[in-house]
Amino acid sequence: MPLITAPVVTPPPPDPGGGGGTPIPLPEIGYATATYTDPAGTVWPLTDETAGWWTLADGVSGLDAVEYELTKDAHPRGGARLRYAQPLPRAIVWPLYVYGDDHMQFISRWRALATAFTRTLREGPDGRRTPGWLEIARPDGTRRRIAVFYEAGFERRGVKGSGIISDAAAITLWCEDPYWITPIEVSVHREAGALSPFFEPFPTVSSSQVLGSTIVENPGDVIVWPTWTITGPASEVTFTHQETGESFTLDPNQVGHGDLLAGEQVTVSTDPPSVRYHDGTPDGANWSGALSWPGAVLWGLAPGENAVTFQLDGSGPGSAVDLRFNPRHETA
Repeated sequence: MPLITAPVVTPPPPDPGGGGGTPIPLPEIGYATATYTDPAGTVWPLTDETAGWWTLADGVSGLDAVEYELTKDAHPRGGARLRYAQPLPRAIVWPLYVYGDDHMQFISRWRALATAFTRTLREGPDGRRTPGWLEIARPDGTRRRIAVFYEAGFERRGVKGSGIISDAAAITLWCEDPYWITPIEVSVHREAGALSPFFEPFPTVSSSQVLGSTIVENPGDVIVWPTWTITGPASEVTFTHQETGESFTLDPNQVGHGDLLAGEQVTVSTDPPSVRYHDGTPDGANWSGALSWPGAVLWGLAPGENAVTFQLDGSGPGSAVDLRFNPRHETA
């Protein structure tokens, strides 16, 4: 499975080091190391004193269970019934202590860190803002990360003796998606079986038309929205969640392409919804019209085991379905 990570670049201008540091006790999560990856891909250690700054354990908050807004309906016999639970954006408070050997070294580090966090609010060429990533690593090597935007708090205390060669800031990071993810991607591959002559050596039904029923496990705490890649040959592909009955069908003929040929690929993203044919351009051709609207449901995977079916009509050698997702979690 591929490992999603940004290149580790030593942030200017701290001293050498900065691999994350020795695990320190953090409220809500216990001993851990932490890093922040800014939108430029620079990795900033947050629990390594040799970097020129470190996390103040007192004051870290917002790392545990998601806050929900509950929609309730009054019950005629008294009380109420829960109709819907909406997860709310998360706010994380992360206090940092920054120091230097002299005033200018301290100021340089302070400015560099401020830029690294506020960079998440800059619009890119496409008008979008790119989040940073806060990552928590446990002593056993497991990691969870969350996408963050700077909201407030990177300011000096303004008390006597501060701001000369050291100071502290309590940064608030806003998370539009409140769930933590495992950075190691889960992938599932299903490929058409080998074609067999019907009468040799005895009557045989090939499995090439139906990749079949299978179990996909979501090891996270909440539903995930996978990305699917279909590789031809195929004339039509249907994805069904057997437990909910939800399904969607991809028919290349609906966009005038005709059957997928051997090696041709289409990627279906469920969040945000999109369908792209790999035509050699950077973003691919928009194939949203190839889905079985209006009844198509781009379903997700619930925590635990999910019984699903991948069916490829017109398949042959090389036909395949790949799905991938990052497990999501309530807490760090």
